[in-house]
Amino acid sequence: MTKIYTITLKNCAFFARHGLHTEEEVLGQRFFVDAELDVEPGDALEADDITSTVDYGVAFQVIERIVTGERRYLIEALALEIAKALCDRFSQIRRARITVRKPSAPVPGVLDYVQVSIEHFV
Repeated sequence: MTKIYTITLKNCAFFARHGLHTEEEVLGQRFFVDAELDVEPGDALEADDITSTVDYGVAFQVIERIVTGERRYLIEALALEIAKALCDRFSQIRRARITVRKPSAPVPGVLDYVQVSIEHFV
């Protein structure tokens, strides 16, 4: 019988320079990321062994490296890159749902944020 559990990293905050407009690259802004990871733990839970499951501290570092790294024009592309990188880093992940929020999106109107979510299945 296969067990699945979910790890959620909520509202990870980073300063970065993603977006289509030159001003977004020059000024930068905050981005917020949620990662919902469905994990097949093998015997890690019974063994109480972090080495054979997803270390969420390392997962945070993977997200941070990508968000603060190379500029992306689309936050959709950013979310997909995060999902793929997490699945590549941790073979136990079966589904990664990544949400990226951009509170200072350059739109002509009042809003709290623009958000995209990507689901990547392994």
